[in-house]
Amino acid sequence: MMRAKLIAAAGALTFVIASIVAGQTKESVEPATAPPKLVVLVYQRFAFDKGSEHDKWEVATARACQKLAVPNSWIVLDSVTGEPEVLSFDPFDSFAQMEKPIAEWGPIYASHPELGRLQAQIHSALASQRTVIAARRDDLSYRANRIDLSKARFMRVLEVRLHPGRENDFAEAFKSLSAAYEKTESDLPWVVYQVNAGTPSPTFLAFVPMRTLNENDSYLARAPKLLEAEGEVNADRMHQIARDAYESSESNLYAISPTTSHVPKEFADGDPDFWLLKQSSAVKPPASSVTAENSTQKRGEAQPKQ
Repeated sequence: MMRAKLIAAAGALTFVIASIVAGQTKESVEPATAPPKLVVLVYQRFAFDKGSEHDKWEVATARACQKLAVPNSWIVLDSVTGEPEVLSFDPFDSFAQMEKPIAEWGPIYASHPELGRLQAQIHSALASQRTVIAARRDDLSYRANRIDLSKARFMRVLEVRLHPGRENDFAEAFKSLSAAYEKTESDLPWVVYQVNAGTPSPTFLAFVPMRTLNENDSYLARAPKLLEAEGEVNADRMHQIARDAYESSESNLYAISPTTSHVPKEFADGDPDFWLLKQSSAVKPPASSVTAENSTQKRGEAQPKQ
């Protein structure tokens, strides 16, 4: 059960969570739509022949949770590149806040017994699953306080796994990259998280939210200026770090799915046409599915989104 995973992970953590930038500028977004201090990431892959059924079950649970007082929220991202998978992005402000769903999903199950049948359906479609907990690193991010997740439609995710003991090298590389972005006055912010439970080696994740894919074109057009801003010495150093410190790296693009996500009203208010209208027009669950009145939980686990 995911509740047990969270308890074990929390007990093992030794990383001190970096605080959110204290001084918000007038351009900063409201906290409800800003990148969270902590995130639980659930990567799921489903059997190919269960794809359409799985989508219906996920839509049904998201619609049901709109009518229930569930203890946490989640944003669902569907892969556009790489292996077909679903990535659930579950935001938290603290580990204390993470305890709430661990405690409250049990009573929700008890009062909604049909939920178990929905869980069984979702689990029957699962081919694999992995879960990580990561903490936000503002010192390695670029203009993260300007990110408004409610406006994002796509998310580019860079995952870098390091050789043991090379965390400082990664930090050096991303601080240099951030400085180069500042010199070019890039308007494409990104936020970095450091994984502290769920991977066998030191891992960092960089999230680049985008409103449209046109932002990739802007990045490509700006690339020569970025290289110039880095300078030859810094560029060589960053390449050396990638060769020596990186165990592996992978960059993938995801599309955000409003119909299978569950976000609070203050988040949805950032772009109600995207979050609320698409949720209300989603495909209704089949008769064999749990109803909106007694269904709740996500991705088959009693916990932060599963």
